[in-house]
Amino acid sequence: MNRLLSAALVLAASLCAQINLRPPAVPLIAHDPYFSVWATADNAYAQPTKHWTGTDQQLAAGVRIDGKGYRLLGNWTRALAPAKQTKLDVTATRTTYSFEQDGVRIDLTFLTPALMDDLDILSRPLTYVIFDARSTDSRPHAVQLYFDGGASLAVNTPEDRSTWSRVRIDDLHVLRTGSEDQRVLAKSGDNLRIDWGHFYLAVPAQPGVSTAATHLQQRSAIIESGQWPKHDELEPVAQPSRNQSVIAAGFDLGQVSAAPVSRHLMVAYDDQFSIQYFQRNLRPYWRRNGDSAAGLLRKGAAEFTALRARSAKFDAALRDELVKSGGAHYADIAILAYRQALAAHKLVADIDGTPLYFSKENFSNGCIATVDVTYPSAPLFLALNPVLLKGMLTPILDYAKMPRWPWPYAPHDLGTYPLANGQVYGGGEKSEDRQMPVEESGNMLILLAAIAQRDGNADYARPYWPLLLKWAEYLKEKGMDPDNQLSTDDFAGHLAHNTNLSIKAILALGGFSQLARTLGHNDVASQYAALAQKMATDWERMAADGDHYRLAFDKPGTWSQKYNLVWDRMLGLNLFNPEIARKEVAFYRRTQHKYGIPLDNRSDYTKLDWILWSAALTNNRDDFETLIAPVHKFLNESPSRVPMTDWYWTTEGTQRGFQARSVVGGVYLKLLADRMK
Repeated sequence: MNRLLSAALVLAASLCAQINLRPPAVPLIAHDPYFSVWATADNAYAQPTKHWTGTDQQLAAGVRIDGKGYRLLGNWTRALAPAKQTKLDVTATRTTYSFEQDGVRIDLTFLTPALMDDLDILSRPLTYVIFDARSTDSRPHAVQLYFDGGASLAVNTPEDRSTWSRVRIDDLHVLRTGSEDQRVLAKSGDNLRIDWGHFYLAVPAQPGVSTAATHLQQRSAIIESGQWPKHDELEPVAQPSRNQSVIAAGFDLGQVSAAPVSRHLMVAYDDQFSIQYFQRNLRPYWRRNGDSAAGLLRKGAAEFTALRARSAKFDAALRDELVKSGGAHYADIAILAYRQALAAHKLVADIDGTPLYFSKENFSNGCIATVDVTYPSAPLFLALNPVLLKGMLTPILDYAKMPRWPWPYAPHDLGTYPLANGQVYGGGEKSEDRQMPVEESGNMLILLAAIAQRDGNADYARPYWPLLLKWAEYLKEKGMDPDNQLSTDDFAGHLAHNTNLSIKAILALGGFSQLARTLGHNDVASQYAALAQKMATDWERMAADGDHYRLAFDKPGTWSQKYNLVWDRMLGLNLFNPEIARKEVAFYRRTQHKYGIPLDNRSDYTKLDWILWSAALTNNRDDFETLIAPVHKFLNESPSRVPMTDWYWTTEGTQRGFQARSVVGGVYLKLLADRMK
């Protein structure tokens, strides 16, 4: 296949895969909770790029056209006017800004090959930055390009001291920057940036390449003059990152005509060790066989063309399937959620090479491996690669088997990111205060049943049978009419007799009966199947409240989203009367606000992921599209310019809390339901 045909196919796939909304925040580099940089305005040049926490982590890009300089990315100077942005395209793996200025079109693309069926590629903390330029007025133009990243990408605060160096790797032009202290895995918490490892900027050999370690203040001068420093302008010694040192690269394209000219570079982050798991420091998955940053960059350079094509093909196929599953608005929501959900996790290798996948509760409490964060995010992974969901559940299952976990129900978490050394939520593993016993036990059993259905066997659950039986016994006693417990919606506080939590317990017992049957425990399977059926029958009578079902069994005149009910049909349990889902969906249509269905009658706020689950209760396409349309409107109009919040006000469309969380993977539930048919 010649290059022009290949480029045409990539462009066609891009046009088929892009979203049709204005994202509240745009993913640029989205790999894990520490390497996650976003743009937070309509135009790429309107704001500094930011870490998902909102802290500035400035990337910059500019162009010089026929001797005149313009900004493309970041608002780092007023000395240069911005080029005119004409378009923004976001696909599952790519973000592309298009500019037209002085007879030249520039496409600036951030490509992250987040291919979930290839863990080696998925785990690489490497993003390609691609410039495509061409003349639009039938005249040749002199074009020079500029890009940089700063020390802020490798430190927690501007006061942290940083160093930089050049690195020899074959014919690559490589610079790197990192903190002076390199205190590996020394901190844990929520609102933190990484302060160990190194940020890399690497440029494969291409015509007209220049690189430099310089100061932020030099950006404008380099772009305006087109002249690069003859020598690096930074001393390679420790300095506060507030001095705004940057490592930069540029390309002199010469005279650009109507034929497109393309150049690319790579940005990467090597943390060397990513997660502490019961006092063992674990390597990132891509490093498990002794690979290094040099190997990462070599592979990245060698595989660029193939990965660009694979990513375009994946993006187009995913959007096509999403549109068929739930419509164009559904596809837009799911595509925007894709990289965010992945970037709230870190894929590491256990000492035997087993992939373990750790989530971080971004801006909720910073916990690691939280079960009730895994539960809503699970549809993405069940649909596209259940191995990753197993990588989330295995650490929890192994922890719950330990003598140090004394409770008859599942734990909530494994610690505070990135330290997975034991539960910290609610006072820790030695306290029963503020636990989520029904919630987490139900989550684990439902997800294990779903994995068994996707695998066609229960082999994954087999080693944990005694543990699963213990959790089922707990739900048998406590699940039908839960006492004053927290659910995953813990921000709403404790609630006794929670009908939606009861649904979860009932379906978890139904899923457990399926696991028991598959594992050959037929008597146990029959016992729990009959129990779950009786509980479901009792639930309908106890929760009925006219044209809907109650928030709590003892509270007439209340209501809530019954999002947990989706698993009844998806697991093929069919425990609940189908009329319940029909009645609830009709009620949601009458109750929703401008930006979505409130979570329940207690407040006007909602959870984005749960709306998509509640919409999936219906088999009617019009119902589904009607219920998700306000979510699309929210994303398109919200003044809260943060990576997709899942907790917001349904009347104003403003953020209530949370951002950049993995739970948005839950929007893939409709796609998963269709695949599980």
